[in-house]
Amino acid sequence: MTSQDRFDGGRRSRDLPPPRVARTILVVVLVSYAVVVALNILDTTMPTHQVIIAIAALVLVLALQLRHSAPGANRRSARVRLTSLGAQAVLTYLPLLVFRAEWGAMAGFLAGSLLLILPPRIGWILYGCVGLSLLVPSLIQGYSVLVTVYLCQSTLVTGLVTYGLTRLSDLVAEVHAARGELAHMAVTEERLRFARDLHDLLGFGLSTITLKSELVHRLIENHPERAVEEIQDVLAVSRDALADVRRVARGFQDMSLEQEIRSARSVLAAADIELDVRVTLKPFGPRSNSVLATVLREAVTNVLRHSEAGRCTIEAGQRGETVRLLVVNDGVRPGYRDPSPDSGSGLANLKVRVRGVGGRVEAGCPDGRTFRLLAEVPAHTEVPQQQIFDGKLSARITAA
Repeated sequence: MTSQDRFDGGRRSRDLPPPRVARTILVVVLVSYAVVVALNILDTTMPTHQVIIAIAALVLVLALQLRHSAPGANRRSARVRLTSLGAQAVLTYLPLLVFRAEWGAMAGFLAGSLLLILPPRIGWILYGCVGLSLLVPSLIQGYSVLVTVYLCQSTLVTGLVTYGLTRLSDLVAEVHAARGELAHMAVTEERLRFARDLHDLLGFGLSTITLKSELVHRLIENHPERAVEEIQDVLAVSRDALADVRRVARGFQDMSLEQEIRSARSVLAAADIELDVRVTLKPFGPRSNSVLATVLREAVTNVLRHSEAGRCTIEAGQRGETVRLLVVNDGVRPGYRDPSPDSGSGLANLKVRVRGVGGRVEAGCPDGRTFRLLAEVPAHTEVPQQQIFDGKLSARITAA
């Protein structure tokens, strides 16, 4: 699957509700069905004691249905599942003999529970049997064909709604859990890549320096001329190692904001986070470009690791000689608290980098729901003169 495919998939599923909302919708629908039955019972001329019994039975059936629609209900032991299904069947059919058509919708709960709790083949067979069982009270009571069809059809539809909403709620929870796994995998892959780079570039050089330094330590007293030669080799290897370190660092410093935006599209799409990008930039200095790319990478990492975002916005623009980058996400977790002024070393490091080019960084959660990260840097910066190691090193060894 390409990055564009993942991005398109993320856009198609951007309206998927969070698990808590999906679960709330399921509970509201189940309670609404029960309320409709309660209103039908209260609208009859039954004696008060029968109404009380009916409401009590209705509450028990609703409680059993919520239990059967809970996550992992079909993984309970067979004895527990069959016991609760048996109790729901008794509470479904016994009141049906007394309350008749007003109680018919409760058979739909039983049909849905059978699909949720039992293996598919058995569940669907019994689901159909529950729908057909509503023919019996219709024939006994002499209901019209229209009422009979209504009872059977409403029972089967209620069962499907109960089953479908429960399964969709479970699916939403699994998708959000998978998004967290994707974020973890992305971070782990980046760590492994960096570890591989360090191992491949520095492992040999550092090992050589260690071995030759041990050799120099053994030769320096008895063979000083040979020790000087080995020191020259150590210096040469150390220069190569230093060049390797700069090469690794250059891979992190010589970054492009445009390239990081493309990477953010791919990564956030894989995590099912909708991304809105608004970029209006003119060409600007490479150092400022690298710093803003670093800011964006850290912001995207925080979105993946520390939030439950469903939407992220990236804005970049230029005002005069100032380039501005704003990253906003809506995934602040409940009870958000900023434990430190910089909210961790990641943002602290960003502030050091941005201030190093004469810019500024602001980060926070002003409304308790969205997190904003703002960085502003000069469009063109002068690289300060630094003392760069030119490879020449002199050493004086004095005798003790």
